[in-house]
Amino acid sequence: MKSNFYVDQSYWYCIFLLIVLGGCMSNPMRPMHGFNDALVQTSKTYREPSVGNKWLVALASYQGKDQIEMFDVRTRKRVPLPGINRADSQPISVSVSADGARLAFVQQRSDRTELFIYRRKLGTLQRIDLTQKGIPRRVTLDSSGKVLAVQVSRQGRWDVEIIRLQG
Repeated sequence: MKSNFYVDQSYWYCIFLLIVLGGCMSNPMRPMHGFNDALVQTSKTYREPSVGNKWLVALASYQGKDQIEMFDVRTRKRVPLPGINRADSQPISVSVSADGARLAFVQQRSDRTELFIYRRKLGTLQRIDLTQKGIPRRVTLDSSGKVLAVQVSRQGRWDVEIIRLQG
């Protein structure tokens, strides 16, 4: 009789675990239809997306000209970025911190490719120099907004440079 109790108990325990795990394994990923539809319906194309806690930044192309755009994902509204997009430059890569306070981006201007940090609350741009000469291509900003990983071309070779930012 004792052994049946343990069998019954372990049987119900297994059933309980299957139900709990089945609930955890349901597909938690759902498209954000309203937001995705709004992006698709514009006459712009988007590439190089980066997501923070509630922010999306991407390179938007409209009539052949790229610019950096930022959206508040919860309100689905575009966020102004004064001073970041220049008529004489072409952004190549962009990344956003988790809180949306900092953006890192690479841009091509004339014959120069440069790396920048944009502090959104202050509206300031800061050019970041690489420790060794090279051409930045892609940038990723960590969630705190204080560490950059930059893909750099140096003499025909791709390197990654990690840069700790001040402040």
